Amino acid sequence: MPVDDLSSLALALSVIIVAAKLGGDLAGRAGQPAVLGELLAGVLLSNVPGTDVLRTLAAVPHLDILAQLGMLLLLFEVGLELSVRDLLDVGISSLLVALFGTIASLALGSAVAAALLPGAPGATHLFIGAAVTATSVGITARVLKDLGASRSREARIILGAAVADDVLALVLLALVTGWLGGTARGEAFRGWPVFVLVAKAIGFLSVALVLGTRLAPAWFRQAARLKTPGALLAGGLGVCFFLSWAASAIGLAPLVGAFAAGLVLEDVHSDAFVQRGERPLAQLLAPMTSFLVPVFFVVVGLRVNLSSLMTPAALSLSLGLTVAAVAGKVACGLGVVSGGARRLTVAAAMMPRGEVTLVYAALGLTMRLGGASLIDARSYAALVAVVLMTTLLTPPALRWSTRR
Repeated sequence: MPVDDLSSLALALSVIIVAAKLGGDLAGRAGQPAVLGELLAGVLLSNVPGTDVLRTLAAVPHLDILAQLGMLLLLFEVGLELSVRDLLDVGISSLLVALFGTIASLALGSAVAAALLPGAPGATHLFIGAAVTATSVGITARVLKDLGASRSREARIILGAAVADDVLALVLLALVTGWLGGTARGEAFRGWPVFVLVAKAIGFLSVALVLGTRLAPAWFRQAARLKTPGALLAGGLGVCFFLSWAASAIGLAPLVGAFAAGLVLEDVHSDAFVQRGERPLAQLLAPMTSFLVPVFFVVVGLRVNLSSLMTPAALSLSLGLTVAAVAGKVACGLGVVSGGARRLTVAAAMMPRGEVTLVYAALGLTMRLGGASLIDARSYAALVAVVLMTTLLTPPALRWSTRR
């Protein structure tokens, strides 16, 4: 890397890291999740008048690679907090809530995009609809904890549904990227049947989870024989990056592989290392994620051009997608079949969009269709606005629903 590029990257990182921590702290003091402050910090850095120099940060060479690495580690960390057992134990209500919410959000989001972006290709409409499907697990869990409702019947349904919701959103991401990959190679849609894409996405996750759960114990037993420090972290990251490559090699998003890697690496695999005084994998990963994940969120904010939202058409798209996102999760209340659980509370808790929507937005700018970006600056800014607005709406909506 040339010295000039390194110097530019060092300056960009110094500004971004400080801005991320300040934004996260202010958001926390206001009772909001840190991700909201990190996003707003990036938006302010690139849109405050008189800060033209700061607006060039998003274009610094190699910064995008670090942000994408932050995306991978974010999905890996989300997977580490769950397990294959979590996916099997969510219950019928959780599965129905996730399924109804995903289908409704996809349909409404795609319809709004088609109505307000008539000149865009159908792939763009579908991609935007898929981007607003996933509930933010972290935001939902934080709000429930703050309300003292983290052990309620509704909370168990909500968190189980949020887990299934993320999996469905990643399967959708795999399907859309696979379809676009076929389109980019000149294949007609009828030559790339939907059932093949579904089989590829579900097949990859199934094979990765089945083989991973069987091979991971032996992999970490061998790693535990190494006397060098950092063997546990190296083994975990090795699995994460290998499955990310494997997903990409068959035409899926690398993020799908990173998420699958996190699911198969359970705490029990760290036992041999913990017994000799080392920390578990999730704790070893924390310094890396606390550095790179906020970089991703700030970079997402940096690329938001507020002027692109200051038109009636852009504002209509932002508001339309937000309404579609909220209405899609209101529909998920129909999936609550457990007695004693309030459907309105479940629906309100499923409203916030977060990490997965931002990942979609970032990917949409980099993916190409017909020589142009899959989504334009207006659509990108609208998706970020959906995250901001649904995150702000969730706490008061949940408080209102729990008090009724």
